[in-house]
Amino acid sequence: MSLPEQLLLSELLRRRVRCDQGLDHGVGVAAWMHPPVHRLLGWFSKPSALGDRREVWRLNQLCGLAELELFVRGDAAPSEIATMDRLPTLIEATVLGQDGEPLGQIADAAVDLSSGQILHYLVSRSDPRLPGTSRWRLAPARIDDQQPGTVFTALAGLDDLPLAKASVRQEFLRRSKRWREQMQEETSRWRDQVQNAGERFEERLEGWLEEPPWDGQEPDVDRPSPGQETWDDWNDSDLPPPRRRQQDDPWI
Repeated sequence: MSLPEQLLLSELLRRRVRCDQGLDHGVGVAAWMHPPVHRLLGWFSKPSALGDRREVWRLNQLCGLAELELFVRGDAAPSEIATMDRLPTLIEATVLGQDGEPLGQIADAAVDLSSGQILHYLVSRSDPRLPGTSRWRLAPARIDDQQPGTVFTALAGLDDLPLAKASVRQEFLRRSKRWREQMQEETSRWRDQVQNAGERFEERLEGWLEEPPWDGQEPDVDRPSPGQETWDDWNDSDLPPPRRRQQDDPWI
């Protein structure tokens, strides 16, 4: 079974360890890392639900992955929970911004399996144990300093980092912001079109008002129309004489 080039630390720890003899050594519980150079050396597994016994595996012992199991070659180094707790780690460390205020917590790390180099950390704004929380990628180069449990950066906020996984709320806010920007663009474009149309109408109206009416000739209001001249020359003498009544007409 071939290994992927990269793997999240959480994907490594959630699987049960099975050695080449077929024995189950329990699920991974913690990372064994060297924070100054941002490198993963191995991990711890818990072979029994009871007791403080732990087993340490080197990263180069990993030889295969299954859906719920990972396969190792060789033997583990025995250890105890007290030893594991004393080893330095940046997992669950608080990330501080440029003003010293906490921005989030390191919840995970992406690891190059061939070298153990940590490519980037995943930072959660809220409790990383909550399902569906967002993750931001924090490159080791963005870390200015580190102490046990604390990481110092020059970030103004987590939005300065690329978003690796968005929660439902974060995705809704991001889409709402994009919709608002699109609506603002459409409104601005529509406003410009209306303004341009209004300016063209004003220019055309001004042109109409500046043109002289009736081809530049003023109408003669005192000149009568041809019909008016005909009626003014008419008089009663032009009518035919009235017809005389006939006395012998029985209908009169």
